[in-house]
Amino acid sequence: MPKAETPPRTPTAGPLCGVRVVELAGIGPGPFAAMLLADLGADVVRVDRPGGPGLGIDPAHDVTNRNKRSVVVDLKAPDGPARVLDLAERADVLIEGYRPGVAERLGVGPGSCHSRNPRLVYGRMTGWGQDGPLAPRAGHDIGYIALTGALGMIGAPDTPPPAPANLLGDYAGGSLYLVVGILAALHHARGTGTGQVVDAAVVDGTAHLSSMIHGMLAAGGWQDRRGANLLDGGCPFYGTYETADGRYMAVGALEPRFYAEFTRLLGIPDPAPAARDDPARWPGLREAVAVRFRSRTRDEWTAVFADSDACTAPVLSLREAPHHPHLAARGTFTDHGGLTQPAPAPRFSATPTSVRTGPALPGADTEAVARDWDLPGDRDPSPAPLPDSAPHNPQ
Repeated sequence: MPKAETPPRTPTAGPLCGVRVVELAGIGPGPFAAMLLADLGADVVRVDRPGGPGLGIDPAHDVTNRNKRSVVVDLKAPDGPARVLDLAERADVLIEGYRPGVAERLGVGPGSCHSRNPRLVYGRMTGWGQDGPLAPRAGHDIGYIALTGALGMIGAPDTPPPAPANLLGDYAGGSLYLVVGILAALHHARGTGTGQVVDAAVVDGTAHLSSMIHGMLAAGGWQDRRGANLLDGGCPFYGTYETADGRYMAVGALEPRFYAEFTRLLGIPDPAPAARDDPARWPGLREAVAVRFRSRTRDEWTAVFADSDACTAPVLSLREAPHHPHLAARGTFTDHGGLTQPAPAPRFSATPTSVRTGPALPGADTEAVARDWDLPGDRDPSPAPLPDSAPHNPQ
C-alpha cells in the first residue's frame, strides 16, 4: 500500500518534517533517540503497551516523550502484530529496544516489517548488540561502559570509579549512535529504495567515543590508569576543586596562555613552563590550587573568572544551570507546559526546531494517528489507554 500523503514542510517544523517514525516503547536510549528525531521534526508515533513500560514518574513529566504521539497496542494480543505492521508499512523508520530475538517472536521483526515496507529503516537499540556471548543477557549503562574501558578512565585513582549517571553509555554511546545510523540508512533508502537494519549497541558506541584516547595510548601519550593523564583529573589545571562553601569550580586551563591567566586570577605564582609540564611537580601544584580555591566561595570565584579566558567555570546543579546568563541568553533550556527542559539541539538556520508538544500521554493520539496515517478502519491502533502511572516492564 502506498504511504499516505505527508504534510508539507513548514519553516518551523524542523529538517525531518515528513519523516514518519514508529517507536516501540521501551526505556532509556531508545526513547531518547526517538525524542531527538521528533525534536528534528519527524512524526514519531510511540507504540505503548498496556501497563508499561515507564520510568515510575507521571507520564506528563517524561520529557523524552515530547513532540511525539502515542497509541497503545498489546503485541501479545492476536491482532497486536498486525496493528504494528500497519504502522510500519507507512513509516520511514522503526525503533525497537528489545533483547535480540524478541521482536521476531512478537511478529514485528525486520523480516516481517520489510515484507510490508522494503524501504523501512529498522533501528535496533541494545546494550550488548544483536550478537556475541552477552547479547541475550540483561544489562544497564554502568555495565556496558565498564567493559569498554570508559568507566575505568573516570575518577580519582584511590577511589572506585563513580557512576556518571547514564549519559555516557545509554545516551552518548547508545542514542546518538542510533540516530546517526538511522539518518545514514534513511539517506541510503531515499536514494536506492532499499531499507536496512541498524544495529546500535551501547558497547560499540561507547568504545567508538574513546577513539582519541586509544590513539594517545598507542602513541605513549596516555597511561592506562586513572588520574594520571592530561584529561582525566591527573593534571592540576584540568579538574575540579572545592570552594569555601562546599561547592566546586571546574578548571580546563590547558594551553599556556590560558593557564597563565588562570594562575594570575587565582593568585598563585606562575611556575616556569618546564615545571608546569612536569608531572612529577603536579601534586604540589594541585595542592596550591586547592588551597586557593578553598579560600573563597564558588560564587566569589565565579565573579573573579568572569569575562576571562582562564577556562574556569562554576559546577552548577541541574536546577541552577537554566539560570546561567549564557545559557539563558542562548535559550539552551526552555519551558513548555510548566516543565523546564533542555531545548532541542542542534540549531538550524532554515528549518528551526522547537518543543511543539509536551510528553505524549499513552494512548492519547489514537484517532489522530489513524486519520493522519490512513490506517485500516478495522485496526484502530489503540484498544485502550494506559493508566496514569505505568510500571517498568523490562525486556
